[in-house]
Amino acid sequence: MTGPDVPASFRLAYVPGATPAKWVRTWAERVPEVPLQLVPVAAADATALVREHGADAALLRSPLDRDGLHAIPLYTETTVVLVPKDHVVAAADEVSTADLADDVVLHPLDDTIEWESLPGRPAVDRPETTADAIELVAAGVGVLVVPQSLARLHHRRDLTYRPVADAPQSSVALSWLEDETSDLMEQFIGIVRGRTVNSTRGRSSAPAPAPAERKPPARKPAGGKSAGGKPGAGRRGGGVAKRGKPRRRS
Repeated sequence: MTGPDVPASFRLAYVPGATPAKWVRTWAERVPEVPLQLVPVAAADATALVREHGADAALLRSPLDRDGLHAIPLYTETTVVLVPKDHVVAAADEVSTADLADDVVLHPLDDTIEWESLPGRPAVDRPETTADAIELVAAGVGVLVVPQSLARLHHRRDLTYRPVADAPQSSVALSWLEDETSDLMEQFIGIVRGRTVNSTRGRSSAPAPAPAERKPPARKPAGGKSAGGKPGAGRRGGGVAKRGKPRRRS
């Protein structure tokens, strides 16, 4: 994949918490002539960035507006509640949304979880971002329910998190424009789907080698001599007969 038509780079946007590092390493091994450029983007701006050709593809978190976009689901995240370390929730291994009924549950404007009904008590105002909401959790204003990757991304020593068993889950998908599935895009799709370097898509496999030509069977020589055998093999009394002694006349 070389020549003047090869793009200078392949641009991959990713939302906070998404971890493309392993795919970037594989890309560098398989397509070293085209650098993969990472473009961090806020979750709310990711689809617009792809539509405006600011990236060739993006790792997005649901909910996803798929109008004009392809999307391949990659994985679903565990949902957790982020709380101060001295919160009663910290003593449990896992909680339910009912356990949060008495807490103020913050709901940032960039929330990536689709709630039918937000648990707990609503806050007076909605924080602008998840990062702002985490600052409020640290200040003791409320708790925050987020995908686990975001809790890890915003790790703080004074906070901890626990899984919420019955909360909706957020998923991460690979998305790109419907009418722009280039060869490079196919390369990246193969990488995220775990295809090996020798696997192909849309191509027939290599033709099978032609069967080896059979040698015709050896013809038996005339005179009863078989190939590799002794002359006259199998003939009774074969060879020159020995002469007996002549009789004496009386």
